[in-house]
Amino acid sequence: MTAHSDTHIVGWEDHPFYQNCLNLIEAAGEQIDLDPNVFQRLSKPRRVLYVSIPVRMDDGTIEVFDGFRVQHNTTLGPAKGGIRYHPEVNLAETTALSMLMTFKNALVKLPLGGAKGGIRCDPSVMSRREKQSLTRRYTSEIFMLIGPDRDIPAPDVGTDAQTMAWVMDTYSAQVGYAVPGVVTGKPIEIGGSLGRVDATGRGVVYTIIEAAKRLNMDLDGNTTVAVQGFGNVGYYSAKIINSLGCKVVAITDVSGGIYKSDGINIQAAKDWLDKNRTFDGFPECDKISNAELLELKVDILIPAALSNQITKANADKVKCRILAEGANGPTTIEANQILNEKGVFTIPDILANSGGVIVSYFEWVQGQQSFFWSEKDVNNKLWEIISNAFGRVYDFHQAKKIDMRLSAFAVSIEHLSKAMLYRGFFP
Repeated sequence: MTAHSDTHIVGWEDHPFYQNCLNLIEAAGEQIDLDPNVFQRLSKPRRVLYVSIPVRMDDGTIEVFDGFRVQHNTTLGPAKGGIRYHPEVNLAETTALSMLMTFKNALVKLPLGGAKGGIRCDPSVMSRREKQSLTRRYTSEIFMLIGPDRDIPAPDVGTDAQTMAWVMDTYSAQVGYAVPGVVTGKPIEIGGSLGRVDATGRGVVYTIIEAAKRLNMDLDGNTTVAVQGFGNVGYYSAKIINSLGCKVVAITDVSGGIYKSDGINIQAAKDWLDKNRTFDGFPECDKISNAELLELKVDILIPAALSNQITKANADKVKCRILAEGANGPTTIEANQILNEKGVFTIPDILANSGGVIVSYFEWVQGQQSFFWSEKDVNNKLWEIISNAFGRVYDFHQAKKIDMRLSAFAVSIEHLSKAMLYRGFFP
């Protein structure tokens, strides 16, 4: 057997995504005179767990997968963050994403810390039985870290409500009773919340509405939108903004996508993709690549796929007025600077896609109380929290004359740092 280097397991310090987060903390800290001791504590995760996950595959062989769970900060409450199944999952990315979760939760003033988890795998080529075995073994391996008062996972790229149901059941089996609060994003039948499925996409649209108000921009039939990524976040972002009257002229998934100048029928496109697993052959539309979508002249661009999609190599070709980051970390720091110079109004990821964790928080609260809300109540409470957060960030942006991304991190870190200083240092 040939030895190989497991570069996805080793440390995170030199990874560009992690460094990107550190640079943002440092830059935001300068805006609020951040205590250097707080910066040091925020620059590293609190806990990191690596687990190997053996799974008996359908052909009888045993394959061993690499899994991670990272808790970045728990000052404000239990850790909270998704579980990602993807071939490129690695420790550095998971650590950086856990940091973003900390600042996202602090920004919208949830009583939660930040965490992230993931398994390096390709769920698209695995059977239901294989994914269930993978999930249950992973849950048993991270059991000592998670729990409704410790760390509450949720769906992310490559996972869904069914995955969370398996996590909940495995955890509950080990403690001997049902624990719906151990995860969020569950099916309604076992303690999920109404409004959770579309919450992230809905939150993206709510922040776009707030941005449009301040830019004196109408959202109507003349407003054009392009959406990169057509998973949960991209689909609901497209569906909800289309319901406001805006024209979604382009959508893509991992294999490419479609363009139609007078607007795409979103539900027809979703039905086609679900059936064919590709947009190829979708009628009355032109083919378009992910790279081409990012360079379209549109009013609103929603990157809702993976990180590092807009970089210094293509940022000068972005032609939107509002960039709403449905994905985590889709824009690099260098690209962010270029976009600012071009006058693009960016709604950063920790604000734009915070709807998912806000409604996850609602689900957790409902589960702890065994008292469930209507979908209307959920959406109204989501609007209240996310619009208030947008207002705080926008006011800081106006007062300090800095971009929205730096403003969001500054507002978030200011809230978190006060909590850290009140709690003090142990021992």
